[in-house]
Amino acid sequence: MPTKKKPQVTAAAARRGELLNTAAEVFAEHGYNATTVRRIADHAGMLAGSLYYHFDSKESMLEEILRTFLDELWDGYDTVLASGLGPRETLEALVTESFREIDRHRAAVAIYQKESKQLVDQDRFAFLAESQRRFEQAWLSTLERGVAERVFRADLDVRLTYRFVRDTVWVAASWYRPGGRHSPEEIARQYLSMVLDGIAVRA
Repeated sequence: MPTKKKPQVTAAAARRGELLNTAAEVFAEHGYNATTVRRIADHAGMLAGSLYYHFDSKESMLEEILRTFLDELWDGYDTVLASGLGPRETLEALVTESFREIDRHRAAVAIYQKESKQLVDQDRFAFLAESQRRFEQAWLSTLERGVAERVFRADLDVRLTYRFVRDTVWVAASWYRPGGRHSPEEIARQYLSMVLDGIAVRA
């Protein structure tokens, strides 16, 4: 059977990707409202007018950054959720996939955390609300299944646990830097050890 060839990335597509990465870093550092097209262009080493050759507005750039991040996140999450794992294994896989996404899209995660509340009411960014709903459902159902199957404690407050896990995972985007000492998988293992087994020595 012939192998499937990967589509080649054109120079224009590669440049577009570079500009989106630059814009994501600038949005994450300065905030969306405080970022101008000129500032993005300055960081990209080009004239502001030249940026419009690739994108019609900074809104278009932000939308593409967030959609790319969320599409990849859900590709990974959906694979985990459809794999038939037990609740603990599902939780572990979701956490690991989350750290992988922070590794791939650290700036986009930071933008999502900072900007989604003000963006979600705009028609252009309505997809954020749907993603948030799916995200909550995926984690809550995993925790609820774990309680029902006696894998997690019967007295577990699943909604409080969900919020704790969600916030402590995604806040890593504020300090994590790709290419550091620890891989996303190693960080996930340490994180899961603390969440699932605690940090105190057992008697």
